[in-house]
Amino acid sequence: MPMRSRTLIALVTGAIFGFSAALAGGVLAGPSAQGRQGGNTLETVVQPIQTGQAPAAGTSAVPSTDADGLPWQEARLFAEVYEHIKRDYVDRISDRKLMDAAIRGMVSSLDPHSAYLNSREFEDTRLSAMGSYPGVGIEVDADGSAVKILHAVPGSPAERAGLRAGDEILAINGKEVGTNVSGAINHMRGTSGSTVTLTIHRAGKPGVMNVALRRANVEVHSVLYQTLRPGYGYVRIEEFSDTTPDEVNAAISSLQRNNSGGLRGLVLDLRDNPGGVLESGVAVADDFLNSGVILTAEGRTTDARFEMDATPGDLMNGAPIVVLVNSGTASAAEILSAALKDHGRALLIGQKTYGKGTVQTVIPLRYGGAVKLTTSHYFTPSGGSVQGKGILPDIVVTGPGHHQPAPIMTAKGGHSLQSRDAEVQLALNTLRAEVRGGEGSARLVKTMATDVPPALTADDLVP
Repeated sequence: MPMRSRTLIALVTGAIFGFSAALAGGVLAGPSAQGRQGGNTLETVVQPIQTGQAPAAGTSAVPSTDADGLPWQEARLFAEVYEHIKRDYVDRISDRKLMDAAIRGMVSSLDPHSAYLNSREFEDTRLSAMGSYPGVGIEVDADGSAVKILHAVPGSPAERAGLRAGDEILAINGKEVGTNVSGAINHMRGTSGSTVTLTIHRAGKPGVMNVALRRANVEVHSVLYQTLRPGYGYVRIEEFSDTTPDEVNAAISSLQRNNSGGLRGLVLDLRDNPGGVLESGVAVADDFLNSGVILTAEGRTTDARFEMDATPGDLMNGAPIVVLVNSGTASAAEILSAALKDHGRALLIGQKTYGKGTVQTVIPLRYGGAVKLTTSHYFTPSGGSVQGKGILPDIVVTGPGHHQPAPIMTAKGGHSLQSRDAEVQLALNTLRAEVRGGEGSARLVKTMATDVPPALTADDLVP
């Protein structure tokens, strides 16, 4: 065997086993025995890899407790493919890029939710969970041949400078952007107080304009709310970050103050909520429950097996709640939905939820970056799993297409949210019926079968 191939096999095998050792050494941070529901604490302990020690007689040079350890022929196969790419592929590819791709492929092959994160991606994940970041406060996406602004965060430097949806970002600090969204985001973020200049083209305006922005700490709010009619509040949670529980508390308090008689009912909108920080979803469920299990989790490690329970205190003081869900309601949003449904605290209205019943833990790595690994399967208070099944609402809304929430309009004189969103109107009618006592939830649940699409069967129900 050529020397280069033998060396490559040794390097590849070492990388594979070294990576495995790093994963094995990770200590996953989970809830304490008291059911901690604080921030998404991440910590890792990596066992040092011993080198330069001769193996004891009769032992393998690469010890393993796995009976199905990596066969040498698989390492040779990896090395052979690696060699062909290096020698025969039409473009030159660096060793670093190939190894990065190999690690990504290994992790992503586990399931759709596990992933390898390089240092930049890890930082983006951390910042998104925090609910704030240092930057200019715009959401962007590639559109055709340019990066376009989708949204300027209210109160952000971008919004104060007059940037708006549809504006094209041609350059940042004089460097062309093209369609590189991640590159544009990286260049716009930076130390709070520093400046960045965006070259903007606006449709219908000749030429371009240079806009200098002073970066600031941008707060990304995940909760929107308003009064639908006197005594009835509406809260929409768009995703779960570390700040979501505090935002929900603030929203309920504001609605209580703005309604002289308090809140008689609440519409909680979780449509198109993809999830986020698990502890935040659990904390919001706790906000509306006085006791009982919120979820249990099972995994291979001790830290991946836990139970999280509700504590006394209900923000709504027992007033009825209707939760709106759809096929985009997933993960932490399903945890919240299932907890309120199983404990009889709320009625669910909408379409069957996404069906993601696993927990991911982000584990930092020794040399930067992290791995996001599926570490647990979670179960609802009734003991069921939503994985691949979703949650069937108490009242199923039929009709073609994906039922998206209507935009919240704050301008005076505009049409009400319920007049623009049929499901919000249905939820409001259901709450009012509950309060009047004429048609309570028991009747609604009994008649829901007439609204179930023929494609849904008893097998779709979470036990």
